[in-house]
Amino acid sequence: MTLTMSIPALLFPAISLTMLAYNARYLAIAGLIRQLHKEYQASPSKNTVLQIKNLRKRLWLIRNMQAIAIISFLTSVITMFLLYVENNSLANLIFGISLFALMISLFLSFIEVQISTKALSIRLDRIEENN
Repeated sequence: MTLTMSIPALLFPAISLTMLAYNARYLAIAGLIRQLHKEYQASPSKNTVLQIKNLRKRLWLIRNMQAIAIISFLTSVITMFLLYVENNSLANLIFGISLFALMISLFLSFIEVQISTKALSIRLDRIEENN
């Protein structure tokens, strides 16, 4: 396959949108953490501590999702530079790294969504138990 400038350029909007979604998740988690902190200060409970542990794991995942997406974006730019200076063999290798990094980032996103969904399910179960 011949790698042209347009191929790594296709990743730009995908990575940018992915990073926006990750940032939205981060802001939502930050809001939840602040809310739980207030709840915990008002009345400490084991449930709040468990939620905080869950949010800590999700925060770790989101941080790494963002970092790896940035690596993917950076290696895509490096690929374009290497194509510009006509170093095609190294450009192919770096572009492969870019794609791999994007896959890892998306996989971490998948895990974070699963954890988030499980946490919401547990919360709904507790609401149903109280009714």
